Amino acid sequence: MKLVLEPIFEADFKPCSYGFRPRRRAHDAIAEIHMFATQGYTWVLEGDITACFDEIDHTALMGRVRHRIGDKRVLRLVKAFLKAGVLSEDQVTRDTKSGTPQGGTLSPLLANVALSALDEHFVDAWERDMATRPRRESRRRRGESTYRLVRYADDFVVMVSGTRAHAEGLRHDVEAVLSSLGLRLNDDKTSVCHIDEGFDFLGFRIQRQRKRGSDKAFVYTWPSRRSLSSVMAKVRAITTQGTNNPLSDLLRQLNGVLRGWTNYFRHGVSKDTFAYLHQFTWLRVVRWLSRKHRRANKGWLRRRYLTNRWWPEHDGVALFDCRAVPVTRYRYRGAVIPTPWAETRGAA
Repeated sequence: MKLVLEPIFEADFKPCSYGFRPRRRAHDAIAEIHMFATQGYTWVLEGDITACFDEIDHTALMGRVRHRIGDKRVLRLVKAFLKAGVLSEDQVTRDTKSGTPQGGTLSPLLANVALSALDEHFVDAWERDMATRPRRESRRRRGESTYRLVRYADDFVVMVSGTRAHAEGLRHDVEAVLSSLGLRLNDDKTSVCHIDEGFDFLGFRIQRQRKRGSDKAFVYTWPSRRSLSSVMAKVRAITTQGTNNPLSDLLRQLNGVLRGWTNYFRHGVSKDTFAYLHQFTWLRVVRWLSRKHRRANKGWLRRRYLTNRWWPEHDGVALFDCRAVPVTRYRYRGAVIPTPWAETRGAA
């Protein structure tokens, strides 16, 4: 079903959406926010939808699916997928009267189909009132705002060039669109802030700050405190386990976590964070070795495990060096991200 439906709906999806779409990733959304912030969109409405996958109204969702799909057999399959129910831990099947089954292959696509209503609302407003420079300048002279939406699944931000009141006013527009889908904003996680205050989005901290040694301010992105705390908790959990297994097993577990985390955040101002994580992990490994060999002194541990300037290594497996990960700026690809189907049509 996903292989059949995805190309059909991808033809209609707007470029401001990045989550669960082919060849699009979180870094594209971050790069677009960075670009808007440098162009004067300094007020941010950061939105979070309450239990998006659990509360999508089936009637509204099927209405959007029927708009593009006319085959009744396919529609029946989609509806059956939504109504399949959930087998809970107590082995009781419960009906699903709303939402899409989490973990299902089709669920992310259907969630995007529903939330594309939000994309269409903001894109239509942009193309109608703000698409050209004269229109934007005219709105600013009248004291009105210009704004752009960036969405990743059920997380989104609205970048606003105007005032705080303009950003807060857009919240009512968002609530109106979501209510038609049976959804609502999370009041605790939805807020308005200035780019100088900074905000967290998709694990990154995005904030405008003055450059060291300069009077100019630039928009920077780096790993948020919550993201750093999360990976540190994983490292702590791995190094708290028993000491029966060899060091090489421990290093393999740590390397998978460290390599994945640093690869995600390498497109940001992350060198200092990587160095901090490196030192934290090194200390955790050394303490694990001290527990494994309680009677050994530091010299013996260094000769056996900490070769090459005290770097943990065992059986050919060395601890991943977070500091060695190159930090590069992610190339903003705009609205011209290619799709697999476009290439297929071109090849044919």
